[in-house]
Amino acid sequence: MQVLKFGGTSVATAANILKVIDIVTGAAQADAVVVVVSALGGITDALIEAGQRAAAGQDTYQERLRRIEQRHLEVVKELIPVASQSAALSQIKRGCNELEALCDSVFTLGELSARTLDRLMSFGELMASQLVAARLQATGTAHCWKDSRELIRTNARFGTAEVDFEVTNQQIRDFVAETPAPIYVVPGFIGAAADGSTTTLGRGGSDYSGAIFAVALHASRLEIWTDVSGMMTADPRLVRHAQPIAHISYQEAMELSHFGAKVLYPPTIQPVMHAGIPLWIKNTFAPADAGTLVEVAPPPHHDVVRGISSIGGLTMLNLEGSGMVGIPGFSKRLFGALAGEKINVILITQSSSEHSISVAVGAADAERAKTAVDEEFAPEIDARRLEPLRLETGLAIVALVGESMKNHPGISGRLFGALGHNGVNIRAIAQGSSEKNISTVIQAADVKKAINVLHEAFFEVEYKQVNVFIVGAGNVGRKLLAQLRQQQPYLLDKLRLQLRVVALASSRHYVLNPEGLDLASWPQQLEQGQELHLDELVAQIQALNLRNSVFVDVTASAEVADCYAALLARSVAVVACNKVACSSAYPNYARLKSLAREFNAGFLFETNVGAALPVIGTLNDLLRSGDVVQRMEAVLSGTLNFVFNHYDGTRPFAEVVR
Repeated sequence: MQVLKFGGTSVATAANILKVIDIVTGAAQADAVVVVVSALGGITDALIEAGQRAAAGQDTYQERLRRIEQRHLEVVKELIPVASQSAALSQIKRGCNELEALCDSVFTLGELSARTLDRLMSFGELMASQLVAARLQATGTAHCWKDSRELIRTNARFGTAEVDFEVTNQQIRDFVAETPAPIYVVPGFIGAAADGSTTTLGRGGSDYSGAIFAVALHASRLEIWTDVSGMMTADPRLVRHAQPIAHISYQEAMELSHFGAKVLYPPTIQPVMHAGIPLWIKNTFAPADAGTLVEVAPPPHHDVVRGISSIGGLTMLNLEGSGMVGIPGFSKRLFGALAGEKINVILITQSSSEHSISVAVGAADAERAKTAVDEEFAPEIDARRLEPLRLETGLAIVALVGESMKNHPGISGRLFGALGHNGVNIRAIAQGSSEKNISTVIQAADVKKAINVLHEAFFEVEYKQVNVFIVGAGNVGRKLLAQLRQQQPYLLDKLRLQLRVVALASSRHYVLNPEGLDLASWPQQLEQGQELHLDELVAQIQALNLRNSVFVDVTASAEVADCYAALLARSVAVVACNKVACSSAYPNYARLKSLAREFNAGFLFETNVGAALPVIGTLNDLLRSGDVVQRMEAVLSGTLNFVFNHYDGTRPFAEVVR
C-alpha cells in the first residue's frame, strides 16, 4: 500500500486534477493507492470568510457561496464528459445547498462556533475528493471514495483535533480489508469526534491525514505532492539560488517545517518517523523531478547546514527584574500564565544572570499574553521587583538547521559574522543541546536579506554577490562603468565575485533595477529614468536592504556627500572620490568614520589625497608593517607642480597658468 496526498494547488483546476489522475493511475499499477485530497486552492479561506461574514450579519456571504459553487461546477464541466456530468453536478449541488443552509443558520444566530467552523471548512475537502473520484468514475477506473470522518476518530477539540490512533488505525484497516480496491480516494484535513461531529486537524492537516493513513496501513511510502520539487535549502521565493535537498532526516525535516518550510505540515512527520515510513515530497507539475526523500538515515552529505528557514509575525515578551534572581518558580509561573490562555511559545531564551527571560509568541497572541503575565506577576510588579511585561513587535525567527552542525565549531561565528557584516541586528538567540538548530530573532524587515546572506555564507561557495549603487555618470563615472562592464566576467570567474550595478544616477535622472542593470545600454536606461531626488534614491536603497551593498560617489556634490551617514548607518559601504565629506569639518569626518566602525560598513576615500595616488593605502600598509612615519614631503597638486616647473621669469606668470 502507498499513500499519495495532493495539496490545494495540485487540485486547483480541472487541468491540474487531470495531472493528479495521471500520477495516481500510474502509481496504482505498482501497488494499491490511498489518495488524500485537499480542498481546491483558496477554497478553505473562502469558506472561512463566508462563515465570518454570515456571523457578522453581512449578507454578502451569499455571494461568496455562489462563487464557491460556481467554481466547483465549472471544474465538473471541464473535467467530466458531458454524458457523465449529471451525477457529479448533482453531488456538488447537494453539498453547496447544505453549505448554504449552514451559513444561513450562522447568519440567523450571529455566531460562528469552533464546532460550526469545522463543519463549514470540511466542505472544501469533501467536494474536491468527490471531483477526483468523479473523474476516475468517468474513465472507468476502479476506485472507492470514502468519507474520512467515518475512519479518523478524534477528540472534540475543534480546529486542532487530536487523533485517537487506536480507534482510527482499526477503523482504517477494517475498511480496507472489507473493501478491496486498487485506488481509495479520501478527503484530507477532517475527522470526527465520538459523537459524530466533524472536526479538523489544523491548517495543513491534509498532510497529517496522509500520515495517519500511511501508519494505519503500514504503507511502503507516503508521498506529499505539491507545487515545488521537494524541500529546498531556503525559500525559493526569497533566495533565487536555493538548492533542492535530495535526502533529509526526519529530525531535520521537522526542524525546517516548524520554522516555516511550507511544503510540509509539522505534525505529519511524527507518525511516519516512528513507523519508519519513507516520506517523499514531489511536484505535481514536474512529476519526473526527484523531489526530496525524508528518511531515518539519509546518505552522508558534505553540507554542515542542511537548510535555512524562517517564521514571521512574532512578538518577543520580555520579563525583567532583580526579583527573579535566585528565586525558583518564575519560569513555571510565566509558562503557566501563557498556557492558561492557550498561547504557544515558539522560542525561549534566558540570561545567565537570571535577571530576564524572553519568549517569542505569535503577534496575534501578544496582547492576551501581556495581560495574563502582568496579572500573574502583579504583586512583584507592584513591589517593583519586576518590570511590567515588555513587548517587542515586528520580529521574525531565522533558523539554521542541520544534524551535522553538532560538535562542529565555527557555525555560530559564521552566522553572526555574516549577519553583522550586513547590519542585521540579532534580538535574541536560542540553540538546543542537540545542536540541530540555531535560531536568531531579527526584525521582520531584515528576513529576506538575512536568509540571502546566510545562504551565500553556507551554500553559495561559487561566488559572493556585491550590489553597487553609483551616483555620477560624467567622465570618471563613464570610465568606471566601462571598467566594471569589462571586468564583470573576470571578477566572477577569477575572484568568485558577482558584481551587479543595481542603481545609477546622474545629476538629473536615476535608474534602479534590483536584478542589476545592463551595463551595455546604461546611457539609454538613464536618459529614460526617473527624475533624481537624492532622498528618494537613498530611501529606495535602504528599502531594498540588499546584502553586500556598496554606494559609489563619483561626483563633487556636497548634497551627495550628505547622504553618507544615512547609508553607513544601514551597513551600506561608501566609496567616494568626492572630496567634500572627508575635507569637511573634522567632527563630520570623525562621525562618518565612527558610523562605519559601529555598523561594520566600509568607508573608502583613497582619492581625497595625492591627486588619485594611493597615498592612504601606502601609509596604512607601512603602519601595519611596523614602520613609523617620521616626516612626509610632497607636492600634492599636479597643477601647481606644472606651473612652478615652467615659471622661470622669462615670461609672465599668468601666461604659464593659462
